[in-house]
Amino acid sequence: MTRIAITGAAGNVGRTLLKGFDDHDVTPLTYDDEDDIDGIVCDVTDREAFTEALAGQDVLVHLAGNASAYADWDDVREVNIDGVYNAYEAAVANGLDRVVYASSNHAVNMADVVDPGEPETMRPDAPPVFSDTDARPDSYYGITKVAGEAIGNYYAARHDIEVVHARIGWLMDREELRDTQENPDHEYPEAYARFARAMWLSHRDCRDFLERAATAELAESPVAGHGVSRNDERYLSLTETQRALGYRPRDNADEALEN
Repeated sequence: MTRIAITGAAGNVGRTLLKGFDDHDVTPLTYDDEDDIDGIVCDVTDREAFTEALAGQDVLVHLAGNASAYADWDDVREVNIDGVYNAYEAAVANGLDRVVYASSNHAVNMADVVDPGEPETMRPDAPPVFSDTDARPDSYYGITKVAGEAIGNYYAARHDIEVVHARIGWLMDREELRDTQENPDHEYPEAYARFARAMWLSHRDCRDFLERAATAELAESPVAGHGVSRNDERYLSLTETQRALGYRPRDNADEALEN
């Protein structure tokens, strides 16, 4: 049984992930005390507290951070960069085997958006993005995710820790996905709807993706993998994720919108 710590456990992705890992020992870490989550309260910008919180763990799934693609630099810098540095320092100090870093599609999206000021849009001719495509951040948030991946690459080489950069898509249930298809007031309603269809990550695919990232046997490290469902309009390649992690998405945005 693997002992897995999850930061940002009270967030959207975190709460989804807490419903998985049935065969493992999971310790949730939250920024505030959450009545419905039995875990450890920990501010990831406090390195000492973070290190103490990871005592006895095998794997860290690091989800904590500011996840807004529209956030200003000062709102993402500390938690999204210093917090990631603290995560790896805490992991090394406790002898963890692996860190799964919650990266994002926003680390590689700039060539695919219709407007540099609108990161949640998609060109109709969006070029494919592979796991080894050069970084193309579409926002300050995306920049921090590129930095976080670079930190992980350093620790993988310097400290021989397994690292998975999990580039998470847009986690939504079917109703939320449907809502993205009707936004007449958006500056680019069609491009926004197209982006949602391409980036959709269903809840069960999200659990499968991050469980595989945390527990699959790795042939090499670091590994970068895209986490979206098997959407018809996706441009993030899933080939590398399937080969490296054994991820097999089961849902599809177009099929979800039809049903």
